Amino acid sequence: MISIGLCMIVKNEEAVLRRILTPMSKLVDKIYICDTGSVDKTKEIAREFTDEVYDFLWKDDFSAARNFITEKADTDYWMWLDADDVITPENQEKLLRLKESMDSDTDVVMMDYAVGFDEWEHVTFSYYRERIMKTSRNFRWQGRVHETVVPAGNISYSDVVIEHRKIKAGESFRNLHIYEQMIDSGEKMEPRHFFYYGRELFYHKQYEYAILILKKFLEEPDGWIEDKLNSCLVLSCCYQAMGENAAAFDILFYSFTMDVPRAEICCEIGRLFMEKKEYVTAAYWYQQALLAPRKKKNGGFYIADSHDFIPAIQMCVCLDKAGRHREAFEFHKKARVLKPLHQAVIGNEKYFRDVWGME
Repeated sequence: MISIGLCMIVKNEEAVLRRILTPMSKLVDKIYICDTGSVDKTKEIAREFTDEVYDFLWKDDFSAARNFITEKADTDYWMWLDADDVITPENQEKLLRLKESMDSDTDVVMMDYAVGFDEWEHVTFSYYRERIMKTSRNFRWQGRVHETVVPAGNISYSDVVIEHRKIKAGESFRNLHIYEQMIDSGEKMEPRHFFYYGRELFYHKQYEYAILILKKFLEEPDGWIEDKLNSCLVLSCCYQAMGENAAAFDILFYSFTMDVPRAEICCEIGRLFMEKKEYVTAAYWYQQALLAPRKKKNGGFYIADSHDFIPAIQMCVCLDKAGRHREAFEFHKKARVLKPLHQAVIGNEKYFRDVWGME
């Protein structure tokens, strides 16, 4: 059986660290912890599970910290997690089975990363991440923020799901400040940096500058297509925030020049047509969202509801507004199957029963 070392960077994580280390200590062979300046009991908790706890002087560079700790690994493979990640009992069993059966020729194991949930704990936002790496391949983290390891070699996809469960807000300006430091110091910005920098600017409502940066990213020949498609969505939101809806439409349609239409983009086009009260046209785009291929393994951000619940419930509204009540009811039933307790579904159920006698 192959051996796996868990490599983590932490800071002031006393509230959650035990939650993840307790199950993981039974699943991996070693645990390596890099502390970047905790002033709480994080290191004391870490030492309950491992003697390999190291201090690292923080220098606004996540890759530097992660590379520091992964270099300590002397197991066959190393795995990374954040302190506020969770692995459910079901996924603990899957990880154990993976460890017992994994082929030593494997270089990288990809795992689904669930980061958004609805009120019924359905995963609404997720994406695949490189999660387990072969130590002898000497993989390196890249990027001072939104760091990543570029997968290479023999890559396999696992059915293990890691959940990201924050219990406290992050440092909202930290990432933005790191990118600003990079620019001020003349540090080379890779295409991926422009993508995430533009997103950070959007989050902080710096829409004009976000547009400038994201459009620059779209021109980068080496930019990843999944990031470029997501940039079109973010750019559309920027234009809408500035009242430039025509430009918002244009950038969404521009995404079709790069790849087949994605459900998330079709839903956004549908929503914009709904705002214009062009319900039949909106319904067309929601129908396209239902038909869009689920390209989750491409690695981009994946919003599950964009493939089923959102287009179903919005088709219901659009067709009803267009006077096509029987068709609208059929889409209501689709939405009802997916989320029977959703307030909009409950309201629509009453509407169709009371107004149209449909059940």
